[in-house]
Amino acid sequence: MNPTIDRREAIKRTALLMGAAVSASAITGVLNRCKPTPELLYTPVFFTPEQARIIIEVAEIIIPKTDTPGAKDAGVPGFIDTMLKDCYKKEDQDRFLAGLNAFDEEAKKSYGDRFIYCKPEQQTELVKKVHDEALQEMRENKEAKRPFILMTKELTLLGFFTSEPGATQVLQYIAVPGSYKGCIPISEAGNGKAWA
Repeated sequence: MNPTIDRREAIKRTALLMGAAVSASAITGVLNRCKPTPELLYTPVFFTPEQARIIIEVAEIIIPKTDTPGAKDAGVPGFIDTMLKDCYKKEDQDRFLAGLNAFDEEAKKSYGDRFIYCKPEQQTELVKKVHDEALQEMRENKEAKRPFILMTKELTLLGFFTSEPGATQVLQYIAVPGSYKGCIPISEAGNGKAWA
């Protein structure tokens, strides 16, 4: 017998020994819990915790952390949650949630698991694929309503660039602009950064 056995294998063997005493859905639930669940960075008010975890990962793929903060660091997922709850019409909320659920189903179909349990490279690949398909659809049908992934991208960009990290570390920011200087070297004008 192999002395080093992982938890998943131990659960499978126990299930085999117990036979029909444990249902398949119970075993599936336990096995899924063996996978690390992404941290919930805020308390969702519009999304369920599972939906919020998807939004957290998608937003971070759209604006990842580099030498500047990413979407997670800027609090973008909480911003998206609040915006959808407080500012969007019911029909847009419903369309967003339907798209979110379809997105998670696409992950299951493509990779055999929910989006939050996919490998990072699979998550990025799926976001890119769904994003590119949505852009193509919008080009072909100008009357089409903005799909989930493009709504998420729009809210991610808005949330990030209006956050303190986005406005002060990525864009130029002066709380109260100073005097007007019409002709100065670009190095004195923020080295090409846009203004917050």
